[in-house]
Amino acid sequence: MAMNDDIEILAVEIANAARKSFLELFKSGERFYYCTLYTTGEGHAPSISAWSWEALEREAVKQASRSNRSPCEMANLLKWSYADSPYCCFGEENFTAVYKCFAQRPYMWTLEEDEWQEELLLRLKAMELALKKLANEELFSLNQPRDSICIVVEIMPPEAINTQIALRLNDPSSPAFQQWLEEAAE
Repeated sequence: MAMNDDIEILAVEIANAARKSFLELFKSGERFYYCTLYTTGEGHAPSISAWSWEALEREAVKQASRSNRSPCEMANLLKWSYADSPYCCFGEENFTAVYKCFAQRPYMWTLEEDEWQEELLLRLKAMELALKKLANEELFSLNQPRDSICIVVEIMPPEAINTQIALRLNDPSSPAFQQWLEEAAE
């Protein structure tokens, strides 16, 4: 099977799972400014995370009450953190088919360095293609204009490739994307 076929198969499964999860999340009616598919440098199956302005305000107030920071300071710290979002791993139950597809891929720890990088890039390309498909369906325009939301594929901990992918997924003039570039890009 060709590499492009592998990417397309993974992308379809990831898009199906992410679509279900984001649609469930967007039923809240909140205004989202950040949606991500993230993985680790080991190329694990992705999960979604997201932030809405409403969730950021709630979480900043909650976290500030437990610290010596103001809600505004806390919001600035939390704003682009996939892990601190109350929506981290949202809809994980929708990713069962994705886990199966990733389990059928080569085991990363058995690969040589160059094979590892090639496999990781294949997985990232599939994730990027999945988000591109959802963006083309206008999924990210449901509760807000598309240019008010930054969509990204991310490796955690952050690597420079995150910015390269984000540049391909977002309109460079988008206000949300410009904010992400200024505040969170690697």
